[in-house]
Amino acid sequence: MAEERSYYLGTHDAETIRLGVQHRVWRSHVLDVWRRAGITTGWRAIDAGSGPGHATLDLAEIVGPEGRVYALDRSDNFRNAIEAGARVRGLANIDLHSVDLGTDPIPVAGVDVVFIRWVFIFMADPVGVLKKLAAALRPGGRFICHDYYNWGVMSWTPQQPVLAEFVETAIRDWLANAGDINVARRILPALPEAGLRLIEARPITFCASPRDFAWQWPKTFVPAHARRLAERGVVSAEWADEVARAWNAAEKDPRTLMTTPLLMEILAERV
Repeated sequence: MAEERSYYLGTHDAETIRLGVQHRVWRSHVLDVWRRAGITTGWRAIDAGSGPGHATLDLAEIVGPEGRVYALDRSDNFRNAIEAGARVRGLANIDLHSVDLGTDPIPVAGVDVVFIRWVFIFMADPVGVLKKLAAALRPGGRFICHDYYNWGVMSWTPQQPVLAEFVETAIRDWLANAGDINVARRILPALPEAGLRLIEARPITFCASPRDFAWQWPKTFVPAHARRLAERGVVSAEWADEVARAWNAAEKDPRTLMTTPLLMEILAERV
């Protein structure tokens, strides 16, 4: 479907798998900020840009049968994945909504929490989307965002020039074709005009060796994204192969350490 292809990273099975790895790497941080936000039994939660629902399902288990999770996403493939996951976990407290966050109204209001991660980076008007989501909160409701603040800090030691070139190329293409990859820098100062008060902002990055599970997160992205760039004609197939070889060389080198892109965790409340 054209709707599915319009996603910058796609909604195919490989992307669903990658998002699952990403969620498992970040799950401890997600659960911690949810705890600090006070999410508990009976809460009504929006998972904005829910994707295949890894966070949706975890939220549904936390809020329990007395609570409700509203998963907002415009991908049929992703909503089908949420339905399948809910059946496996025996969850009946999830409402699925086909929503384009950039153009559609938010279908629920007065919720206790809005959670959004790695979604503003795809938005043409991230501040406009922020205001819509904030308006869906009850007074005192919590807003939680995970999004990038500095993607360019991604690096490897010993140095890998081809991988450094990949980082620069990926950023340029993202800015030209997807959105603001360092969008948290725009979200933070826009909180007050959206009616939100900042509670806490935490920068998070990992320094991982190939032995660490966190390594698997960029491993599912870097070589595959280089191939996607080649398929779109942004780079050559030969260059994409060089990126894959450089990744494999870094992975085999016991000295390798990788710094991941810097993410900003934002916790705020509706005033």
